[in-house]
Amino acid sequence: MKYVTTIDGHEYVVDILDEHKVNIDGVTYHVDFIPVGDQPVYSLVVDGQSIDAHVYQNEDTWQVLFRGTRFSAFVEDEREKRLRAALAGKVAEHADYHLKAPMPGMVVSIPVQEGQMIQKGDVLVVLESMKMQNELRSPRNGKVVRVRVGSGDRVEQKETMLSVV
Repeated sequence: MKYVTTIDGHEYVVDILDEHKVNIDGVTYHVDFIPVGDQPVYSLVVDGQSIDAHVYQNEDTWQVLFRGTRFSAFVEDEREKRLRAALAGKVAEHADYHLKAPMPGMVVSIPVQEGQMIQKGDVLVVLESMKMQNELRSPRNGKVVRVRVGSGDRVEQKETMLSVV
């Protein structure tokens, strides 16, 4: 599973290859990750070198205390990152909005119909990808003018699924 971890504005691509191998930005490391007691302290052995760190989750970030320095790490898997990027863009209220698939998948349901008035945040399409269902929501108020897909349809990344004016 690949993750994108952001620390101090720098993104690291972390690919967990198996329980003892991790690839970070193209470099593979042999690791052993062991919790120490009931505390949020972990012993991490990387290529034979032991590293101890205090690790705890704080809402949407991980806090890591390592060698006297505290780091805030924002961790998301690649799927979450693509979804967040696809939905984060600001949409002008006067422009047409075309909902595009943020990743390949299958349309599970479309809880809106052509001609329906919608509000910002309404679910437009439920898309299944990598065995997870994702609710794709409207970034603004408007009217659904064209639905281009149906339940059960397979879609490719960036394929337009519906339009809102």
